[in-house]
Amino acid sequence: MISKEVEQKGIVPQNHEEDDVEEDDVVDDTPGAGEETKKKKKKKKPKKKKVQQSDPPRVGLSKIFTNGIYPEGEIQPYKDDNAWRTTSEEKRYDERMAMEDPEITYQSIRRAAEVHRQVRQSARKHIRPGMTMTEVANLIEDGSRALVEENGLESGIGFPTGLSLNHCAAHYTPNAGDTNILQSGDVLKIDIGVHVKGRIVDSAFTLNFEPTYDTLIEAVKAATDTGVRESGIDVRLGEIGGAIQETMESYEVEVNGKIYPVKSIENLSGHSIGLYQIHGGKSVQLVKNDDQTKMEEGEYFAIETFGSTGRGRVVESGECSHYAKIIDAPRVPLRLTSAKSLLKSISTNFGTLPFCRRYLDRVGETKYLLALNHLVQQGIVQDYPPLCDAKGSMTAQFEHTILLRPTVKEVISRGDDY
Repeated sequence: MISKEVEQKGIVPQNHEEDDVEEDDVVDDTPGAGEETKKKKKKKKPKKKKVQQSDPPRVGLSKIFTNGIYPEGEIQPYKDDNAWRTTSEEKRYDERMAMEDPEITYQSIRRAAEVHRQVRQSARKHIRPGMTMTEVANLIEDGSRALVEENGLESGIGFPTGLSLNHCAAHYTPNAGDTNILQSGDVLKIDIGVHVKGRIVDSAFTLNFEPTYDTLIEAVKAATDTGVRESGIDVRLGEIGGAIQETMESYEVEVNGKIYPVKSIENLSGHSIGLYQIHGGKSVQLVKNDDQTKMEEGEYFAIETFGSTGRGRVVESGECSHYAKIIDAPRVPLRLTSAKSLLKSISTNFGTLPFCRRYLDRVGETKYLLALNHLVQQGIVQDYPPLCDAKGSMTAQFEHTILLRPTVKEVISRGDDY
């Protein structure tokens, strides 16, 4: 995408050096000028070269997309009863109005999505067995912060980078002192969040380094694509879950001569996304259910699916790393001074965006565990422990953020990779 823009925006090719040589010869005809007559050269100013992304990526996107227009995601037309929206003049007008409103404009979420695409492309290239999980997290998060040009609550990381391994499906990121090292047989779920002005892109993929679980990964990718395809305005959430399950469970995995059916993890789900709110209130389950709630125009959804070779159900397991301030938390008196101080720091640095212990370390908090646990107990902060299937099983994840525009469905986070 960048290379095409380079061509379009007219960088001066190296073999066109004549652009900078004389353009007009002006001869001095003044009497007496004689041999002192000289040719004057008019030179064009050299054109600025377009800024290129570094490897690993560290160049802020505003320096590359200088006009503030970021790439559109994949467009999928609505179908059936909503097919009329694609050509509706009224709906096109609604979209133009949305783009002109700085609070609604799609440019914020598209900027976050382009950060996501470039960062994950680098992650795929550089993540290798032998790295510590902290090194993997830093590689991704350093890139996200640089490309989105992190600026308080205006733009930055949308939630802690999920790096759940093997039977652990979600909500693991390393805490300080984590000694886990990525192994060649691991199945790694990479869940990255980026936000601009509170518009969060939530998208995930799965990496493996040898082929045993290729079919599991293929099943989950196909199930997510099914969920994306079936989503739309006025579609009932329960029906999407049924379609996801049907695709997911049509696959099976052979490991050491034994066949394992791929199961949708029944107690995980996709979700709507609100402003500065990663879980917006609606859930898209991964199995058939009777939820009659409908998707609505203008909503953002994270369509994510998880498949497993185990029981297809997760439980909380292991040390907690993920937390978030609850949006409508009760106002309760805090008896710990340290808890009051920590809550102020959380509100200032993260607002209602999820955070992890490493992020508290990064903003200078120390010895905060007692205060953090107190905020959890008081119902002010929610903890999100790792979610794991049975040990020995394998899990995989794929996820896209979609926007239900008035005229079309935009798969915001779609890229060449998935």
